[in-house]
Amino acid sequence: MKNTGLFLLLCFLLMACSITEQPGTAFPSENISWNVKIPLTGNAWVLNDPLASSSLIRENGLSNWPDPAHSIGVFFHLAGAGKIQIGIRARVQSGESVLQYTFGEKSGEITLHNTDWAVIPIGTFVVGLPGYQRLELQGKTRTGPTFAEVEAVLLGGTAKGEVHYVKDEFYWGRRGPSVHLWYPQADRVEQVEWFYNEITVPEGQDVLGSYFMANGFNEGYFGFQVNSDTERRILFSVWSPYQTDNPNDIPEDQKIRLLKKGQDVYTGEFGNEGSGGQSYLRYPWRAGVTYRFLLRGHPSTGGNTDYTAWFYAPEAGQWLLIASWRRPKTETYLTGLYSFLENFIPEAGATSRYARYSNQWIRDSRGQWHELTRAHFTADATARKGNRLDYTGGLQNGAFFLRNCGFFNEQTEIDTEFERPATGKKPIIDLERLP
Repeated sequence: MKNTGLFLLLCFLLMACSITEQPGTAFPSENISWNVKIPLTGNAWVLNDPLASSSLIRENGLSNWPDPAHSIGVFFHLAGAGKIQIGIRARVQSGESVLQYTFGEKSGEITLHNTDWAVIPIGTFVVGLPGYQRLELQGKTRTGPTFAEVEAVLLGGTAKGEVHYVKDEFYWGRRGPSVHLWYPQADRVEQVEWFYNEITVPEGQDVLGSYFMANGFNEGYFGFQVNSDTERRILFSVWSPYQTDNPNDIPEDQKIRLLKKGQDVYTGEFGNEGSGGQSYLRYPWRAGVTYRFLLRGHPSTGGNTDYTAWFYAPEAGQWLLIASWRRPKTETYLTGLYSFLENFIPEAGATSRYARYSNQWIRDSRGQWHELTRAHFTADATARKGNRLDYTGGLQNGAFFLRNCGFFNEQTEIDTEFERPATGKKPIIDLERLP
């Protein structure tokens, strides 16, 4: 009898040790301290149809969700590992909905039939590694017109460290962090008149909404972008000295004036992020090909400065003029030289993109070329405030690189300095014969 009792006790202890809280099982939400509320407005995307995010994920979260094919991903970053409890604040318009959820390697179902907002517990999970986490929701069955409205994901539990997610400025948070490479050596050269740079976007990294900016300067920027599945542009813009986001507000004597433009180049005005003159060439640039960018900036007559941009098209074997702009009330050579990578389409903010920036050179007004081998890495306010941590940059295989978006866990400390090997290959360009 004693042996039998001991055997039964051991069996009970083994069973107890193997039991864990199963995700998806109901537990009273009032007994949980929900200490983090992650709004879907800034932290969720339609995973299998990103452009649909603009119609499904709005100011109040996820709504208008009738299609079972749409899989919703909600992202957040945990600074430490541990046990967390996950719930959602949600409701249905009518009837009953069954949602399937996936977190890590665990999946299950929850049923909603409440028409008032309520906290719906999903389950308790053990997070083994810190970093970005994704809760995925997919509609399975419904008797009402849509699956559910979901305002937020709620977290509780004992996972250590800070939780990072987009808390405010949701438009910028959905676009993701912008990253930059500044070239400090250029600041020590007097009268920089020319700036040359090369960009290679590897295959698969030419993601919708990407702007790979090659030649930035204090008064403007020049690079190429992915505007749609069928359109790509070489973009060159110069800001007006008049501070406004509305180009219609710029006084006549402070407007950017077009001097000349290349064939098939569109020119006009731009706003929303400062205002000024904009020019772009629709051009089918390709991933895996190295493209070259050349910018000139120098004082002209009457206290103005002229800026001109050329793009080398290897497919055509020639330099193409984008445009030449005159900026009033400005008398300077090129200053504040840098490159950047940004995503300008919020619906594409959950997809990673990457580019290599190589062989940077400047030429002073005396005709002397100088190679730029050092770069200073920075990121924008979205990164600095911790709303998004999916940003990195630095040095790989002898070239600088930038990467952002996609909720990866690599990260480069902001304000890190990098130095690439010198190539000694100064640009061979007949500057007098440029178009």
